[in-house]
Amino acid sequence: MPGKVRPTQLEIARLWLAARGLTGVTPTPMLAARLTVRRRARLGAAILPALFLMATALVYVSALPIRPADDGFGPQLVALTGLVAGLVLGLGLLNRWVRRVDQQAGADLPRRAAHTVRPGWRTVLGVPRAAFLAVTYAGGAVLTVAALTVRDGAARYAAVILLIGLCGVAVGTAVQLRHVFTHPVVADDEGTLKADLLMRVEDAREMAVPTVVWSLPVVSVFDTGLDPWNTGWLVFIVLSTVALVLITAREGRAALAARRGSSAR
Repeated sequence: MPGKVRPTQLEIARLWLAARGLTGVTPTPMLAARLTVRRRARLGAAILPALFLMATALVYVSALPIRPADDGFGPQLVALTGLVAGLVLGLGLLNRWVRRVDQQAGADLPRRAAHTVRPGWRTVLGVPRAAFLAVTYAGGAVLTVAALTVRDGAARYAAVILLIGLCGVAVGTAVQLRHVFTHPVVADDEGTLKADLLMRVEDAREMAVPTVVWSLPVVSVFDTGLDPWNTGWLVFIVLSTVALVLITAREGRAALAARRGSSAR
C-alpha cells in the first residue's frame, strides 16, 4: 500500500462513497489512498494552468508596446513554446503519480475484478462532454486563426500567443484523458468496480472543463480592445459556459434518477 493511510482519509473515502450511493462498499485503505492522490493531483492540475497563464501574460507584455517596424517575436515565441512544453510535462507527471499509486494499490489486491465490457470514452466522458470539448477547442482555434489572417500589429501578435497556448492546453488535456481512458481497473469486487468507474468518470469530467481556453484570451487578445473579434470571443466564452452548465445539470438529473431507481429495486 502506497504510504500510511490516516483515519481522516478513510473518513473522506466513506463520505465519498456515501455521496455516490455506494454505502455498501467498505472504505478500504486502498480506496482512501487512490482518492487522496487524486485530490492532490487535481490541486496540482489547477495550479499548473494558473502558473501557465501568468507566465503567458508575462511573455505577452514583454514585447509591448509593438511598433510598426517590429516583424518578429522570436524570443517571446521560444519562451512560450517552453512554457507549453513545461505544462504538458507537468500534467504528464501528475498522471504518472496517480498511475503509480493505482498500480501499487492493485498489486496488493488478492484478486482482480474487471468489467464484462471495458468502459469506453462514451461511458467515461460521455458524448455531450466530448462534443462540447471538441467544439470548444475547434471554435477557439477558428477564432484565433481567423484573427491571424485579417489582423496585424499588436492584435496579430496577441493571436499568435493565444494560438500557441491553445495548442499546448489541447495537448495537455489529451494526455490527461488518454491516461483516464487506458489505465487498468483497480478493483476486487463489484462494489470497488463501481467505485473505480466513478473515479474514472469524475477524473475525465474534471479534465474536460476548458477553463484555460476561457482564460487565455484575457491574458492576450483582450488587451487589444473590445473590437468585433474580441466581442466574438466574449460571446463564445459565454455560450460555451452556458452549454457546460446545461450538460452538467443534465448529467446530475440522470445520476439522481439512476440512484432513485437503484434504491427502489
